[in-house]
Amino acid sequence: MPTDIHDEEQEIEAGPPGRLRRRLGFALIVVLVILLLAFIPPLINVSRFQRRVGGNISAALGRPVHFTHLSLNLLPLPGFTLENFVIDEDPAFGSEPTLRADEVRITLRLSSLWRRRVEFSSISFTDPSVNLVHNPDGRWNIQGLLLQASRIQAAPTAQRYSGPAPRFPYIEATGARLNLKLGEEKTPVSLTDADFALWLPEEHQWHLRLEAQPVRTDMAPGETGTLRLEGTLGGADTHNSLADVPIDLHGTWQDAQLGGLTSLLLGRDAGLRGDFALTFGVLGTIGRNDLTAALQLHDARRADFIPARLLSLVAGCHAIAENSFHTFSDLECHLPPADSSDPALLAITAALPDVRQPQAASVHLTLPSLPAQTFFDWLSVATPHTPTGLAGDGTLSGALAWGEANAQGAADSQHPTWSGELKLSGESLSLPALGADPIPLGDVLLRSTSPPAAPPAHSRPRHAALDAAPVAPDGFDLLPVSLPLSGKQPLVLTGHVDDTGYTLHLSGTAIMERLLALGDAIPQFGDGLRQLLDPASLASPGEAPPAAHVGPSAGRARRPPPPAAPVESAPVAIDLTATRVWGGPQVWSQAPSQALPPAHRHARR
Repeated sequence: MPTDIHDEEQEIEAGPPGRLRRRLGFALIVVLVILLLAFIPPLINVSRFQRRVGGNISAALGRPVHFTHLSLNLLPLPGFTLENFVIDEDPAFGSEPTLRADEVRITLRLSSLWRRRVEFSSISFTDPSVNLVHNPDGRWNIQGLLLQASRIQAAPTAQRYSGPAPRFPYIEATGARLNLKLGEEKTPVSLTDADFALWLPEEHQWHLRLEAQPVRTDMAPGETGTLRLEGTLGGADTHNSLADVPIDLHGTWQDAQLGGLTSLLLGRDAGLRGDFALTFGVLGTIGRNDLTAALQLHDARRADFIPARLLSLVAGCHAIAENSFHTFSDLECHLPPADSSDPALLAITAALPDVRQPQAASVHLTLPSLPAQTFFDWLSVATPHTPTGLAGDGTLSGALAWGEANAQGAADSQHPTWSGELKLSGESLSLPALGADPIPLGDVLLRSTSPPAAPPAHSRPRHAALDAAPVAPDGFDLLPVSLPLSGKQPLVLTGHVDDTGYTLHLSGTAIMERLLALGDAIPQFGDGLRQLLDPASLASPGEAPPAAHVGPSAGRARRPPPPAAPVESAPVAIDLTATRVWGGPQVWSQAPSQALPPAHRHARR
């Protein structure tokens, strides 16, 4: 018994050094393996495989592939690194490479190292530049690559065990740049800082994910937001045509500012501010699919002033895209969205037979019954001079069409025209000069007609730019509007609007004070009117206001008594014409035979 205890004590004392030696041996083996993995790859000459690797990639893509150097990596996972990787372009789409990347890292599947067939687990591109080319015949340069990839038998990327077909690798790119070219011309619109991923969740079905920032290369567009796209391409079967490939994509465009967005799309800042967001979806096939979109504007306004109420709205759209996104039909947009419980304010329907011929599009705009106050709220975002002389619960209704027929009623895709009618009804004039009670204005109609006959010489617009402009093929006439500004014979307002500008014509009799008050209350009508009729009433720059009266005994300033109301002058005959070229000022002129008395020469009590 004592002997057994003694042997056990000796074994216990010898145990820790034995375990320590085993641990040190295992650690030494690990270190040696790491050193071998770190230092052996540079000693292995894999350059002789460079041509074979390039040939295999070229055969898989159907395009010539080049790279300057091939190196072997064993850490952290075995694989290869290709430097200065280039995929050549199809000569039908130009000479600039389809893809260029400084570095491409290919990782091998460890389980495939014990088999004769080598499989890649991932392919990573670093800072690649990709050219997306759209030819005038409607083809994209990546169509051949997609069809070539669809014909390759591949197992799902996440499949655990190897099967008869190799597993599709996980393809990713970071810091990518996507350039859009129309034929040989590279457009200034690009996607930068793009992160892209592509894998195969099921056979013949690719799942893709993209996140990028839209930019414009010829200017700094400001904050354009982030574009995110995710979805699947393909289905359970192979397809001989790209148009037959199923597609199910959804995405968002968030955090965009209207100033940056207009700079991106128009090449200039349109002077708008506010937040823009877009949610969209595509479902069907590449050849024919359903498009849905929801657009949101928050706190929209002009950049040069802040209105009392900012504009916020939500609209919903739907369309059918055909011919590989070259034809759009049954396009509908509703404000608010069609599934909203709020009453409809505006609806747009359109058709675009070919995106390469936008002049062949047709558009219908319908206003079921837009409250006039809502329209004026929208107008207050566009201009600081909103009408204050209109009161009531009026509505703006009507329908407009573009691109269907010219003024003679024949279809003409080379010269699309606007036609239709807009009506403002239920509004009243509310001016102190007209009395305490608002006066019903009657219906205000703007209706498309053929070009009006030339006006008499004495009333023809004298604006030089308007005289030099070609005659518009179509336009809209403002039907006679009666303005009760005299108490006897009303003043009549007519006008014409076309693509060069507009004219307004006033004829009849009016009391001058009431006409000027109306022009001040509706700035869009009265712009430039006071300069013509009452120039002396305009304050001179830097003119000091009248001094306050001081009482003889109190010794402090007193509020001046209200000015005596002027006695209205007698009604006078009016024959005035206003002209404006779009983008220019509004100029009023009077017929040469008219001799209007200056409005500031009023008799006072």
